Amino acid sequence: MNIGTLFNALPGACAQGLIWGIMAIGVYITYKILDLADLTVDGTMCTGGAVCVIMMLNGFSAPVSLLCAFAVGMLAGLVTGIFHTAMGIPAILSGILTQLGLYSVNLRIMGGKANQAISVDKYPLIVSLRNIKGVPVYKNTIFVVAIFILVIVLALYWFFGTELGCAIRATGSNPNMSRAQGINTNTGKIIGLMLSNGIVALASGLYAQYQGFADVNMGRGAIVIGLAAVIIGQVLFGKFTRNFAGKLLAVALGAIIYYLVLQFVLWLGLNSNDLKLLSALVVAVFLAVPYLKGKYFTKVSKKGGAGRA
Repeated sequence: MNIGTLFNALPGACAQGLIWGIMAIGVYITYKILDLADLTVDGTMCTGGAVCVIMMLNGFSAPVSLLCAFAVGMLAGLVTGIFHTAMGIPAILSGILTQLGLYSVNLRIMGGKANQAISVDKYPLIVSLRNIKGVPVYKNTIFVVAIFILVIVLALYWFFGTELGCAIRATGSNPNMSRAQGINTNTGKIIGLMLSNGIVALASGLYAQYQGFADVNMGRGAIVIGLAAVIIGQVLFGKFTRNFAGKLLAVALGAIIYYLVLQFVLWLGLNSNDLKLLSALVVAVFLAVPYLKGKYFTKVSKKGGAGRA
């Protein structure tokens, strides 16, 4: 094992982690703020990339294509929200239904093909795998995506401080009390789902540009990566993030750590076919940490305190 190979791969892993960090911020909105299990993201993680690539192939600029990807992602979230609120379907099943339907929609968007490629040599991509090293700072993928994350975090920090944003946070925290205060919780859920899936689709558009193609299966297992980033960020940086913006940044850092760990494990010789298994184990371990800490370490400290008394 050559240590130089590992260090050469780290910038690429960091860039991927940042892009998936945007996606994880979208997952954070539903998982932590709304307290909903939304599986729509496995579909919108492809939809955004498909829309972005096809639009750029048809002559639209990258910013316009990303904006349309964001809008289409919001539309997918709207569908899930209607399934859940207007039709009474549980949130997890609503997400599965939308995700299932999006597979056919994504194929339609890509002209019936499972894969659509786009070259950085022919199109002005915002980010690219080839713009990791040896390019000016303003073109470097890591720098560009970091700016995207900063803008998204600031925008969400502002939005969730508004009256509507506070209503959405209250909806996720205590729906019954929110309804008693006159808050329309169904509207809050729909807006939250739309915002979440819009951000996921935006990340998808950036990821498609980064890897140079959109694939119908590029969103498979995305929810696991998103949850891994959220949980890792919460466990490792939870004590240092006192405000909402800090929590969002912690999620992005969690995605970077996740991809750095994956890169390290691959460098050690793990079969790439086992990555999904490793991802599931990582999520399970970090989900269990707060529970085990509260169950066992709190009891030990209480016993120690009682003994001293």
